[in-house]
Amino acid sequence: MIATEHHYIVKDEAILGGEPIVRGTRTPVRALVELWRLGIAPEEIPAHLPHVTLAQVFDALSYYEDHQAEIHAYIERNRVPDELIHPASKKDG
Repeated sequence: MIATEHHYIVKDEAILGGEPIVRGTRTPVRALVELWRLGIAPEEIPAHLPHVTLAQVFDALSYYEDHQAEIHAYIERNRVPDELIHPASKKDG
């Protein structure tokens, strides 16, 4: 496990190939960032992911602020391609 400059964020090659995660979980920083980008307030994220604390959420968002390009790359790498999404599950746009 590799510590980062953020107390609650670590990297472990055995977990998600070294993607930044919340210490003590398998939750990637990108998951918290994606919830926040969907409009969920940081204070509400622990209600959706009860195994993370508010301090961990804020530290993950701080990590994101310092490493946006890295996290955006992980988000894009894990995005489900449009052609694999069933049309019935897509929002009307």
